[in-house]
Amino acid sequence: MQITKEDYLLFKPLLFSLGYRMLGSVGETEDLVQETFLKAYQISEENIENKKAYLCKMMTNLCLDVFKSARYRREKYVGPWNPEPLLLEKLHALDPSEMIIQKEGLSIAYLRMMEHLAPAERAVLLLREVFDFPYSEIANIIEKKEENCRKIFSRAKQKISLVEGESLSFEENKSMINRFIVAFQMQNTNALLELLSENVTLFSDGGGKVTAAVRPVVSIANVLALLYGVVKKTPKDSYFEVKNVNGQPAIAIYMNGKIQSILSFLISHEKINEMYLTMNPDKLPIH
Repeated sequence: MQITKEDYLLFKPLLFSLGYRMLGSVGETEDLVQETFLKAYQISEENIENKKAYLCKMMTNLCLDVFKSARYRREKYVGPWNPEPLLLEKLHALDPSEMIIQKEGLSIAYLRMMEHLAPAERAVLLLREVFDFPYSEIANIIEKKEENCRKIFSRAKQKISLVEGESLSFEENKSMINRFIVAFQMQNTNALLELLSENVTLFSDGGGKVTAAVRPVVSIANVLALLYGVVKKTPKDSYFEVKNVNGQPAIAIYMNGKIQSILSFLISHEKINEMYLTMNPDKLPIH
């Protein structure tokens, strides 16, 4: 049973979805998807009983190799690291085979929490919780015993418990963000206090390419001061739009007709708990 072009069209969205959640990088994921299929096409004699599991195993291993390589180490990254935003402008126009990318575990908050997991924990959590693989297949994919995979999953779940209460209702979150925009523009402190958690935290990712806070900014007063400072520095012809980013509403800020930054949110218990301001030009979509 060989890998065909039809398999490429069928499984490409799945592999991209897996790799992007593992790495938080669109470019690296696209490269690994191509590498996975190039390797799979070269297999002629081996009997592949389960193409889906086989391709996921190859993709997972390539992602794990990236974690081990020097190019993925973030020790020297300047300031907080945010996942690369994935702009989903035509949410309802996607091909059915691409709908896999809209499932749970895609938000910036979730992907950021994945940074607290070891590579194997990340793989097991995604394969089990997001893609619903049985433990027997997960054990084969990451080459560990089934019992170990269960323990790894339990440990991983405990580490990302902070996003367990995350609201994934697109319309409700969009309504809250629109209220935040109005209150922010009018500098309505009372309205902002109702929307923001007392210990709201902003993670500003400039990657050393543009000016950004090198440490997380905590508290309503500090977060708002930073955001007002950012707005004051933008040209008069700049504008913003609420976009579908990682399956959730986010604010895309445009300068000179290009996206200059994206502000994403973690909303839980009807409060904005975290914000993720991505300004590193290497991470921004070209639109």
